[in-house]
Amino acid sequence: MASLVTARFQEWSKGLDPRQSLISIFEHIRDIPYSLAVPMTDPATAPEQILLWGKGSCGPKHYLLAEMYRKLGFDVVYATFPFLWDDPDLQYPPELRQLAAGLPVSHHLACRVKIANRWVLVDATWDQPLERAGFPVNNQWDGLSDTRCAVKPLQSAARAGFYRTATAEPRQGNREPEFRPPDREKEHENALKRVRFCHEKSAKLTLDEIEQIHRFHRKFEAWLVDVRG
Repeated sequence: MASLVTARFQEWSKGLDPRQSLISIFEHIRDIPYSLAVPMTDPATAPEQILLWGKGSCGPKHYLLAEMYRKLGFDVVYATFPFLWDDPDLQYPPELRQLAAGLPVSHHLACRVKIANRWVLVDATWDQPLERAGFPVNNQWDGLSDTRCAVKPLQSAARAGFYRTATAEPRQGNREPEFRPPDREKEHENALKRVRFCHEKSAKLTLDEIEQIHRFHRKFEAWLVDVRG
């Protein structure tokens, strides 16, 4: 019996050429409702779990995307971006804005896919209904160009250094000369390295910071329900 991931891969790529398959898979994963309420940290099971639950965050979304793109024969690496949830473009209600302002640096996951000899940023994080609250949804992707990053990566080392948990550094010694990660982006060649990176960051959080994160996640999840109507 085929796994759910294999079944969905066949469904989403049937009769399509590679570029069309890239777009189709991207759009289906993008349209899985974003959610912080379902913990899926194991990259081995997250692709199946997000399909079973029908919702998930940037981690499982991009573990699924990477697995399917590799089935198409594309090279994929994971890209982590340090960011702050206190994004002025997001239309938070006042209580959620206050919670977001007190959070430490978080680490967003997307993918870089080697398409036409170029490492392309592919970010399927936000589902379309979230656009009405200011989220940068990637509505139309051509299968060749960089998508928008779902977050505003911390670009200033001085600014990032103010936040105790922001220690990600650009990759040193790139594996291929054409791959040039932007400032503050961290590349992971496989999912286990990404998980190890996140565990190292989480270990530096204080108990107060962990409680603040949990409070924000609960309020954020309830707000997304309202945004989707």
